[in-house]
Amino acid sequence: MNVIDKFHNWRRKQRWNKQYRKGRWDNLKNDRERVRYQTIVKNIEKHGKNGSDILALGCGEGILLENLQDTDFNFFYGMDFSSVSILKANSKQLPKSKFVCADIHTFKPESSYDVIVFNEAFYYIHETEKANVLKTVLAHLNDNGILIISIYREGLGCWEYFDDNSQLKKLEFETVTTDEEKTYWKIGTYKKL
Repeated sequence: MNVIDKFHNWRRKQRWNKQYRKGRWDNLKNDRERVRYQTIVKNIEKHGKNGSDILALGCGEGILLENLQDTDFNFFYGMDFSSVSILKANSKQLPKSKFVCADIHTFKPESSYDVIVFNEAFYYIHETEKANVLKTVLAHLNDNGILIISIYREGLGCWEYFDDNSQLKKLEFETVTTDEEKTYWKIGTYKKL
C-alpha cells in the first residue's frame, strides 16, 4: 500500500474504534446476525473436525465464539482491527480463547489452525494486498482445514480469490437472507487441499 492508502487505513481504524465505543456495532448481536453466525457454526461443525483450533479474522467482540459450543473447538484465536472491540472481547473472559488487535494487512498468525474464518473482513483488505493476505492465511491453515468466508451482500472482487485458488476446494456456498431485502450475506466454505 502506498502512503495515502496507509493513511486511509489508519483513518478507518479510528472510525471503527469510535463506532465500537458508541455501540454502533451492537446490532451484531441481533437475530438477523445470529442467523449468519449460526450458518458459520453449522459449517464448522459439518466440515471441521471436533476440537478444532479456530482463527477468526474480523472477530469483533467475540460474538462468533459466543455462538460456538465448547465441544466445537479446542482453542479460539480472534483478531480484529479495532482495539476497542478487542478490549470488549477480552473483558468477557471467554474460555479457551485469545483476542488480539492487529491489521489484517500485516498480521501473522501465531500457529496453524484447523478452521480460519474471514468474518466480514476480506472485502476490507486493500485490493493490492488481497492475494498476499490470502497466501499468508493459507500458509497457517492445516491441510484439510477449512476456510469460511462471510461477506455482506455480493462481495464483488472477492470470491475469485477463493474460487480460482488451486489450494482450495469449494465445499458449500450459500446466501443467508433476512426479512430485509438488502440485508443478506454470502458464505463460502472451502477445504485446503
